[in-house]
Amino acid sequence: MSVNRVTTRTVPEGLDRARTPLRGRDAELASIEERLDALGRGEGGIVRLEGPAGIGRSRMLAEAAAAARGRGTRVYEGAADPDGQFVPLGPLLEAVLSGEEPLSGAQRLRDLATAPGQRFWLLQELGDRLREAARNGPLLVVLDDLQWCDDLTLLTFHTLAAGLSSHPILWLVAVRAGSVPSAVRTTLDRIRRAGAHELALGPLGDRAVARITEDVLGAPPGPDVLRLAHRAEGVPQLLVELLGSLREEVVVTIDDGTAGLPTGPPAPRELPSVARRLDQLSDEARELVRTAAAVGGTVTVALLAELLGRSSAALITAVREALDADLLAESGDHLAFRHDLIREAVEAGLPLPVRQALGRQAAGPPPGRASADTAEAGTATPGDTAEADRLRAEAAELAATAPGPAAERSLKALELTAPHAPERPRIVAETIPLLWQTGRAAQARELGAAALAAGGLGPEDEAFLRLALARLAVQFDFSEAVRQARAGAELPGTSLAARGRLLAMLAVGLSMSGEHAAAEQVAAQAWETAARVGDRTAEATLTTVRSAVGFHRMDLAEAFRQAERSAALADALGVSTSLWLPEGLWHALLANTTGRTAEALALADEGIRIAGEQGRTAATRMWLMTRTRVLLETGRLSDARADAEAASPAAGDPGPGNLADVTLRYVMLRVALHTGDRRTAEAYAAEARRMRSDGAPVVRHFGTWMLALMADFEGRPDRAMAELDAVMTSPAADRPAYAGLIDPADAPALVRMALRAGRHDRAAQAVALAERRAVLNPGLPFLAATAAHARGLLDNDLGPLVRAVRLYEDCPRVLARASALEDAGRKLAATRKPEAVPYFEKALALYARAGAERDVARVRRRLRAAGVRRRPSPARLDGAWPELTPAETRVARLVARGLTNRQAAEHLSLSPHTVGTHLRRAFTKLDVSSRAELTRLVRHRDDGE
Repeated sequence: MSVNRVTTRTVPEGLDRARTPLRGRDAELASIEERLDALGRGEGGIVRLEGPAGIGRSRMLAEAAAAARGRGTRVYEGAADPDGQFVPLGPLLEAVLSGEEPLSGAQRLRDLATAPGQRFWLLQELGDRLREAARNGPLLVVLDDLQWCDDLTLLTFHTLAAGLSSHPILWLVAVRAGSVPSAVRTTLDRIRRAGAHELALGPLGDRAVARITEDVLGAPPGPDVLRLAHRAEGVPQLLVELLGSLREEVVVTIDDGTAGLPTGPPAPRELPSVARRLDQLSDEARELVRTAAAVGGTVTVALLAELLGRSSAALITAVREALDADLLAESGDHLAFRHDLIREAVEAGLPLPVRQALGRQAAGPPPGRASADTAEAGTATPGDTAEADRLRAEAAELAATAPGPAAERSLKALELTAPHAPERPRIVAETIPLLWQTGRAAQARELGAAALAAGGLGPEDEAFLRLALARLAVQFDFSEAVRQARAGAELPGTSLAARGRLLAMLAVGLSMSGEHAAAEQVAAQAWETAARVGDRTAEATLTTVRSAVGFHRMDLAEAFRQAERSAALADALGVSTSLWLPEGLWHALLANTTGRTAEALALADEGIRIAGEQGRTAATRMWLMTRTRVLLETGRLSDARADAEAASPAAGDPGPGNLADVTLRYVMLRVALHTGDRRTAEAYAAEARRMRSDGAPVVRHFGTWMLALMADFEGRPDRAMAELDAVMTSPAADRPAYAGLIDPADAPALVRMALRAGRHDRAAQAVALAERRAVLNPGLPFLAATAAHARGLLDNDLGPLVRAVRLYEDCPRVLARASALEDAGRKLAATRKPEAVPYFEKALALYARAGAERDVARVRRRLRAAGVRRRPSPARLDGAWPELTPAETRVARLVARGLTNRQAAEHLSLSPHTVGTHLRRAFTKLDVSSRAELTRLVRHRDDGE
């Protein structure tokens, strides 16, 4: 007699540690195998793997790398992470410089990655190393989580992939599906156009889900386990974590070889991947996500704002964070969790009373409303004008506070609009500024150019298209802004409103280009037109032009009055309607140029904060560029360089980047000269030579002054004056207000150059202009200081030099004050050396605090010549941190205390971009690659742990 015995056991421990086989990806693996076969035949290329969080991208990359190694292919693997974006080129350097067979020249590549202004050389060097390695056999370069890569990694990746396309190098990159930063989107568009093979990972099928369940639990699943497993909707990470929670709670039993749930499914619990994503959020975003989880289902931003006691606008940054983390998704006009399991996992971490209270408070919105809205959005088809109109209205409402969502709605409206629909050109014109504001300038320009090229436009439609393109060009190409605005203004048959705005934009473009007389003439026409239609937006822009005219005429009191009025008008109207985004930029530059540096810095800081909160990528970069000028003049060279690097133009930007020319490129050259960094100075001098032939006079003037400074640095004052001759003799109407100089404090530098070159006439010209400027503006002691400084140099007279030193004492212009102290000391040293020493030592301390190593070395030589044999201790560098600048040390210590980049930025009154740059440089100098390593190092050095 035989008896069938039923055996019951729990799931064995240790299965969670075993690596389960890859299931359900046969087609994708076969496609990658084909590309590896082609690589073996010498064919390179790019494979882009895309999918949502948890879908298995990293696992696919690992399988591909293993398959490549099995074929004898050399593999380089790197990955980005959200906390590692401050490590320059970190993911790519990790890939090619670590592992079993790293590329040669590792230290050289790291040095180039951290050195400012060395991108060209870095690309050359890395390309050469990869080319050399590829000669010895095919290469596979794997980059995971492209959405978290820093800009330098993105730039290097697509540049090398294009430049090495003829070599046996296969680039395999993975990126999260959905919303990604604009720089990542630009990179993806580029590699798509370059012919990248694209693989999209979708949910797993039922058979694969069953097989994974069996792999994890150790037995085929029964119907109850399968029903629970299907709640993961084919997302491997959620599936494995869900099954792992069953095993940990010992609720799964294996009866007669089948896994079952005899006590039913367990209550929802937290999942590790969801907890990790929550931990990476700011406090505000984490609170928002938890509140949404407690509400359940879909939820509006308005409801979340009500529950959190904040305005909807105040939640913009938190909502964007939650969307970027793939926790929430847009569902029509509502927000919804990416997955029910994610919502349940978040909710499981909340105390029950909190869940119940929020649920009761949220009860009340009409049932079914969310699903109806979602259905409406989901069923829209091309030609649905009602839906397109609704999206346009939403975009217009969101534009002032959330340009990112506004741009997406405007693009969707465009998709629903037929190619020849009469309203299409106007929708394009509405979309261009939204794309620009969110960092998608190249896409915006292509959209506008295509609309113009299609032809058949009425004059009004073409006018608004050209207005949008002119506004877009302001940041990148002053001459193009002028061309587009002029072409639009000259169109016959346009409305007064359109013509008034185009004329205002033309006046701005001419003013920014440095064509001051023409700008004033056009502004007069624009005022008349704007007044007739009551256009306050055009009035705000034209008031800025009036301020620039006052500045050019050296009537700085009038310039300030008009700048303040312009900024107030722009604020009242809302930044999205402003023709020049934002008008406050001019106000900050004006304040800085006239010595009101604290005011300029406050304006820039506030601009960066607001632009960042609203997701205005273009405005953030423009404010950072502006702030580089302020930080330079206050002697914060390290911070100025960090801002300049953070705001560096992207490779896909349209035009030469004229705003970058007159801000960050100029600043980077000046920083390099003050620090004695010849190689960087030479790189930016090459940019200056390009600038000198630009179509905009102001860019040519900046380029000329930069080349003069470089020639003086090289000990060639004759060459410096030859560079300046053309500017200093140009027609007065368009000559820069400071005779070719960038700033009033440049007057003493020009006098020194001219005297060294034997050009007394040019020195006298500069002094006369500086004194005239000071007389016309008696309320600005900084201008009186620069005039006295220049006069003292010209006449070799100690009196004006000492007066300049006194006047500079109340002005936060550190470098200008140090220069006056040095010149006064130099004059005294000729006859009264002991009296010169205090001047030199004060100058030395200021230069050292600024990090101006070249100036420090020069003043030390003067002190030795004056008989001072002791070595002054300027205390620029922290004794425990000799590798870092003071700014880098402060950031490193705050991060080691556990502060995020944003928290450190708030503590130091910097932007998160600047903090990230300081931290990136500290990582490289200290040879650490994580916050944990940095924390250990700080504790060791500062606390002796």
